[in-house]
Amino acid sequence: MDDNTVDGTSIKGSDPLNESARGKLQSRRSKINDEICRELKMRAGAENLYRAASNRKMKETVALELQFVNSNLQLLKEELSELNSSVDIYQNDSSSVTVPMIPLGLKETNDVHFAAPFKDYIIDHYSEDPERFRSAINDLDDLRQSARTPSRDEAGIDLLLEYYNQLYFVEKRLFPSNKSTSSIYFHWYDSLTGVPSSQRTVGFEKGSILFNIGSLYTQMGCRQDRSTLEGVEAAIGNFQKAAGAFYYLQDRFSHAPSMDMQPQTLIMLVQLMMSQAQECTYEKQLLHGLDSSVKGYLDIAQESAQIARMYRETHKMMTCSPLQDYVPFSWVSMVLVKEEHFSALSHYYTALALIENRDSDFDVLEKIFTNFYVDAEMNTVPSDVPQNTEERRTLGKSHMREALLLHEDAMRVHNLCKQLRKIDTCQEVLKQAHDRSLLKFESLESEDDFTEDKSVLSLKRESVCPVSVYLPLSQ
Repeated sequence: MDDNTVDGTSIKGSDPLNESARGKLQSRRSKINDEICRELKMRAGAENLYRAASNRKMKETVALELQFVNSNLQLLKEELSELNSSVDIYQNDSSSVTVPMIPLGLKETNDVHFAAPFKDYIIDHYSEDPERFRSAINDLDDLRQSARTPSRDEAGIDLLLEYYNQLYFVEKRLFPSNKSTSSIYFHWYDSLTGVPSSQRTVGFEKGSILFNIGSLYTQMGCRQDRSTLEGVEAAIGNFQKAAGAFYYLQDRFSHAPSMDMQPQTLIMLVQLMMSQAQECTYEKQLLHGLDSSVKGYLDIAQESAQIARMYRETHKMMTCSPLQDYVPFSWVSMVLVKEEHFSALSHYYTALALIENRDSDFDVLEKIFTNFYVDAEMNTVPSDVPQNTEERRTLGKSHMREALLLHEDAMRVHNLCKQLRKIDTCQEVLKQAHDRSLLKFESLESEDDFTEDKSVLSLKRESVCPVSVYLPLSQ
């Protein structure tokens, strides 16, 4: 029987022969993980030999071999990091110009066969004939094998959830309460570094499957066509579910041996997915049409400021210990680019509210502006409402200048990252936003304008449609 069939029928949701670019990328990641595992074993053996060797010449030979192995390991980790930086391959193939989102690759695992240890356990603890359960055990083996290659859709999610639920039911029936006596080792590779980890506890297996559920949702969110209302709503839901999976994993599973399942990493991933979901709500609002009234402009300005704040928190998590040397540089750069980009948009839309408003909108402007700015500690700063057209124009110009500077910062950070420079759509979005602000700023300048630009404060963060974590599990 084929590993991915049950009674000769292909298991729904598994795509072991996937030849798409994403499938090939995951296949290459799997091969690198195997090579890293092999090199780590060679290094461990060489280190043991070095400690045991008493001959100086032997020590020198082993030391040289260790240098060679460490060099190979470094090259493999760099190649894996390059693969993990390939965010563009997971994006939608449509011609629409949208900012890319960050996906996660799936955790890879080695083969596990339940038949022999389960049969022994059934005989020892239940005094039953294990042949009665052979078909069910084989089905579980097939289900796990299929769960290694889930399709990038809801069927793939259902497959992972089915295996997760099966583990939930068999854990207390077929696994010894004393984990140290279990003969089944679950081997999983870190999704970002490829470093292997193994445990005999079913919790590690369940946690790794749950991590892959979250990762699959990130890939499904990235592949949506966010230029359509249906696509952007699907993206919001997928990123919320990804955040929910990582939140559930962080809340329910502890003592994981791999870095990608440590609490600090999972908290960062929740924040990243919520930031991306909130960004999608911004895109959804624009798809409904931008309200060009004072309130409409200021609402979208505050929405942009909220997204910038969320990405700022994500960036702070990524650059603090112990994640600063773990998270791919392209992720850190992308998050910083988005922080600067949405900060710029918040000032751009504020400028439009001030410049393009009519005198009849003064009452609306006065009502909103009294609680519109905040200081570095996020405290509301009372501000004077511009009383006439000239005052509004001056303040609007200052906001537009701030938007222009922030757009330039976003483009500078983007150009410093080799991986981001390969993503044409990202560069195009940043350039369009920059050129739009530049054109508007130049239209505000005149030769006889000697008014000094005002310094502007940060905007109050507020979302019309705040997102929340959505738990994809029923138990």
